[in-house]
Amino acid sequence: MDDPPWMSSSSGPLTEELQWSICLDVFTDPVSTPCGHNFCKTCLNKCWDNSQTCNCPYCKETFKHRPDLKINTTLREIVDHYKKKSPEKKAEVLCDVCEERKLKALKSCLVCQSSYCETHLERHLRVAGLKKHKLINPVRNLEDYICQKHERPLELFCRDDQTIVCLSCTDGDHKNHNTVSLEETQLMIQDTQQMIQDRIKKIQDVKHSAEVRKINTEREKAARVELFTDLIRSIERCQTELLEMMEEQQKAAEKQEEELIEELEQEITELKMRNTELEQLSHTEDHLHLLQIYSSLCSSRNTRNWSEISVKTDESLERRALTKLQDSLQEKLTLTELKRIQQYAVDVTLDPDTAHPALLLSDDGKEVRHGDIRQKLPDNPERFDRYSNVLGKEGFSSGRFYFEVQVKGKTEWTLGVARESINRKGEITLSPSNGHWTVGLRNENEYKACADPPVSLCVRVKPQRVGVFVDYEEGLVSFYDVESSSHLYSFTDQSFTGKLYPYFNPFPNNGGKNSTPLIITPVKHN
Repeated sequence: MDDPPWMSSSSGPLTEELQWSICLDVFTDPVSTPCGHNFCKTCLNKCWDNSQTCNCPYCKETFKHRPDLKINTTLREIVDHYKKKSPEKKAEVLCDVCEERKLKALKSCLVCQSSYCETHLERHLRVAGLKKHKLINPVRNLEDYICQKHERPLELFCRDDQTIVCLSCTDGDHKNHNTVSLEETQLMIQDTQQMIQDRIKKIQDVKHSAEVRKINTEREKAARVELFTDLIRSIERCQTELLEMMEEQQKAAEKQEEELIEELEQEITELKMRNTELEQLSHTEDHLHLLQIYSSLCSSRNTRNWSEISVKTDESLERRALTKLQDSLQEKLTLTELKRIQQYAVDVTLDPDTAHPALLLSDDGKEVRHGDIRQKLPDNPERFDRYSNVLGKEGFSSGRFYFEVQVKGKTEWTLGVARESINRKGEITLSPSNGHWTVGLRNENEYKACADPPVSLCVRVKPQRVGVFVDYEEGLVSFYDVESSSHLYSFTDQSFTGKLYPYFNPFPNNGGKNSTPLIITPVKHN
């Protein structure tokens, strides 16, 4: 029996789907690999028997252990059905109307039960009554396409009974069943095939993501091992230094104690001698003379006021050592964190269309300073008109990004990120509720985070280069002093909407004290 209209021809896409690249034939005992590709069981086993590794001949994915191949029963049923419907060489269908030299049929009519060449098909395309007839690709066995019960074309597919029926069948045995046209069935097959391909692609994407995650996890694990190894060494070094300091302190205390004891013993000896002399003089009856001699003895020998002498112990030694260790550990942790987030560095360039008219931007868009004189620039909606702000050209609406800005030599500045929808005109209050996440310097040494309310920041050293990191999905904006590897401030648990843009304000020059520009610098990985 020739292919029914809902099946592809032997030269169509279905044949290609049921073949594979080794034997170039329709599948025999099809099996599926873990990566989702299908092959003949025998051919695949031969392929693996002749190879030192087991990998997919199609996508080259390597399997650590040889998979236990199971027959794909669904695919085998499709192949068996296709083989039954598709003889190796189909006989050419000829026109039933041609008399002398029969031409090749172009279409077959299920109503007329005849096949027609291009010439004799013309009436079916022109006559109104014939236009309603069901035409299909030419087939020899038209009776197979006719319902034997109702003698009407088989043009519907019953989903409930998984069989092909005619229109009259839906008024009888298949009444109220879920039926669709064969054209829809073909579309369903195509959709299903596309769904299969989409899912195979999804599997590949998931596996790729798993591999990437595995690589990243291994990298992170190695970094953490290195970090904690370094921390352990720092603790051990701190312990050694503390013990050495305690030992030196103990030796110094012991030496001081020995010297004090020696001095005390010497004074005791002297006091005993004095006491002996006084006892000898005490027998005289000339008390005035006795007092004169006693005064002379006391003035000739100086004794210390031992009530003011004590042996002190430095109880703050351990506290100082722990504080030093804490600072060292914090620096190492922040340095490790910086190394991690610096991989998300992006190229930031200033957007001149947003710059306040008094700002001067470098030609490469990496520097901005206040020019004191307001330039004549178009007052477009994006431009700030009151405060000396400027945004970066590119916005970010997902993922993570990081950039660094040199603030060396400035007495005032503000850095961070801002929502695209922020107010550009008139009065602006920097705060997360208004779409700004920033930190800044005021009056040379007052560092603040522009939160709700503002937070004063305590910095150990004056930052020279500030790093800004954003994790959009986590709602995180963090600021770092890059040079000292210290954390300045973080906005956490934020809810971002729309694009976020890098935000800069170099502030007025203040008589030349603040004329140094803000400079977007390339990220140097620590």
